[in-house]
Amino acid sequence: MALHGSYDDQNIFAKILRGEAPAAKVYEDDHVLAIMDLFPQSEGHVLVLPKARARNLLDLPAEAAARAIERVQTLTRAVESALKPDGIMVAQFNGAPAGQTVYHIHFHIIPRWEGRSIAGHGNAAQSDPEALKALAERIAAAL
Repeated sequence: MALHGSYDDQNIFAKILRGEAPAAKVYEDDHVLAIMDLFPQSEGHVLVLPKARARNLLDLPAEAAARAIERVQTLTRAVESALKPDGIMVAQFNGAPAGQTVYHIHFHIIPRWEGRSIAGHGNAAQSDPEALKALAERIAAAL
């Protein structure tokens, strides 16, 4: 799949943003929606979805990118406060060869703990929706 291409309004994140698909919501404002990853690489894996209609970082307008990164930083701090991980990985993929699997711009916030491995991107098992909702509430409370 090409790095640049047409935006597919039927991708799962577009559907979640429109309220057509369920998600465990952590945070929402006029610029982003943060949700728990349904297939988490680690406990507390959060996805930050800019609301701009963009396939990836290269298609995201600069102003929307700046606002998204501000929210990513705020949410990363909330993950740190709520879950007390030893480290936090922030990732963003552009194009299939880079690991992108959903073609709507998004950022991953992945807590890491010493001695605990994480699932590979795109290889994680689906998490229990109720467990994700509880984690979302813990992280939201730390905002």
